[in-house]
Amino acid sequence: MTNANPESQPATPEATTHSNFLRDQIAEDVRTKKYGDAVVQTRFPPEPNGYLHIGHAKAICIDFGLADEFGGKTNLRFDDTNPEKEETEYVESIKTDVRWLGFDWDRLCYASDYFGQLYEWALKLVKAGNAYVDDLTADEIRQHRGTLTEPGTDSPFRNRTIEENLDLFVRMKNGEFPDGSRVLRAKIEMASPNLNMRDPVMYRILHATHHRTGDEWCIYPMYDFAHGQSDSIEHVTHSMCTLEFADHQPLYRWYIEQLGIFPSQQIEFDRLNLTYTLLSKRKLLQLVQEKRVNAWDDPRMPTLSGLRRRGFTPEAIRAFCGAIGASRTNGSTDVEMLEHFQRDDLNHRARRAMAVLHPLKLVIDNYPEGKEEFVEVANNPEAPSAGTRQVPFSRELFIEHDDFREVPPPKYYRLSPGKEVRLRNAYFVTAKSVVKDAAGNVIEVHCTYDPLSRGGNSPDGRKVKSTMHWVSAAHAISAEIRLYDKLFTKADPYDLEEGQDVLDNLNPNSVEVLTGAELEPSLASAKREDRFQFERVGYFCLDPDSAAGKLVFNRTLALKDSWAKIEKKAGA
Repeated sequence: MTNANPESQPATPEATTHSNFLRDQIAEDVRTKKYGDAVVQTRFPPEPNGYLHIGHAKAICIDFGLADEFGGKTNLRFDDTNPEKEETEYVESIKTDVRWLGFDWDRLCYASDYFGQLYEWALKLVKAGNAYVDDLTADEIRQHRGTLTEPGTDSPFRNRTIEENLDLFVRMKNGEFPDGSRVLRAKIEMASPNLNMRDPVMYRILHATHHRTGDEWCIYPMYDFAHGQSDSIEHVTHSMCTLEFADHQPLYRWYIEQLGIFPSQQIEFDRLNLTYTLLSKRKLLQLVQEKRVNAWDDPRMPTLSGLRRRGFTPEAIRAFCGAIGASRTNGSTDVEMLEHFQRDDLNHRARRAMAVLHPLKLVIDNYPEGKEEFVEVANNPEAPSAGTRQVPFSRELFIEHDDFREVPPPKYYRLSPGKEVRLRNAYFVTAKSVVKDAAGNVIEVHCTYDPLSRGGNSPDGRKVKSTMHWVSAAHAISAEIRLYDKLFTKADPYDLEEGQDVLDNLNPNSVEVLTGAELEPSLASAKREDRFQFERVGYFCLDPDSAAGKLVFNRTLALKDSWAKIEKKAGA
């Protein structure tokens, strides 16, 4: 099935909610029966040379979402025509990511499934005089191709006889020639204003082991020759791709027309560009290979596996893709918009918990020693059905270090000597004294509490200006906390000074690791990818590095939502 996985339905609109030109095109084709009674057939065709990223998520939502909307089907097809860069690891990761995002495919296909058919079609073009074997090197082919303002020049091998071309191409296929010595080119028009039509290369010699076909082939089709024909084989009615392929559309159509095969059509839309984000698989691979990040699923990476590990949800990503829609012009989207959709989703689904990242001990002097009680708190105020939990309270607590100031600055409403604050869902407390270490740092705060204020309300109606979270010291569990920030320092990572590489804009402070955080005991039962809102701190999820007695939590996002403020201001 191509429709979204029913077990992972979105909390907010899908990618196909708003009208766009892609939907309008499909609707018109269905109305006019362009393909007769055939169902709408799309495909998602990644090359297995890396992990999927957030840009691919937009394409996935469009390909699968629109097909589903029109009662059609979507194939997952791997464009595996470059054996030197493709690996089974990437194939498996892509399948996992597509399903995690909430979709499943009608057919699982590979371009390599069609190598035999593509070869036969190449022979057909040679026999028709529409393709020839060229002995020029890659550099010489580039030189002959011309420029945007100057036409190309014919290769000296362009007018070989059909018989000679057939003989040489068969021998290429049989492995008689070394890598790079010959190519098969389409014979179109060297003076075409479209450089892609100036006798493009169809096949190159490459003695490399393929991840599926092994050493069966030593010639491999180029993307432009494999893609449209693969669409045609699968009877793809709407082959949607990003705008950089718009100039390739005439070649896409030329191959199909010359071969007289099913007339798949290519439609282009804008690619996703996010601020502070790099969406080049080549550069992302470089980050991994140079160990600038830990792996493809490093939570700082824009890969779907990285976003998943950081705590992002498929529902939020789908809602984001639905909101940005599809356009015929490229632009840039603020990463804070993606974060806004994720906060909104987590606000409704994430269980609340209390966690102190920078602990400072708070001792309630007039609280009975040895006494232990529990306070009832909501698991999620936004979802009453999530129920409540019992959180232990005792004489000694941990509070955030920043929640106490011995000498408070102006308008500081949290705890300081003589000031009363509310401990969330518990009691009012008033700071009385401090204990310092040899260096003069406050390591312990002593206070008193009002036993009549249980639940966080005073019976005499007095008000306090601050409510603080806490964790019972006797019951706390320790954890490692990883605080993630943007991977790049510039909104446009390609904003480079002379001599710079894009990786020179990496943020040296993209992750901060905290050890010794103290958490409420309910978090001891957290499972991989469980998501929480640590109250007053941010959204977090359990990292797979966690082990028994050693919990690791990743910060997904802080609580502040800059995009919501931007939207509000724009609508004012």
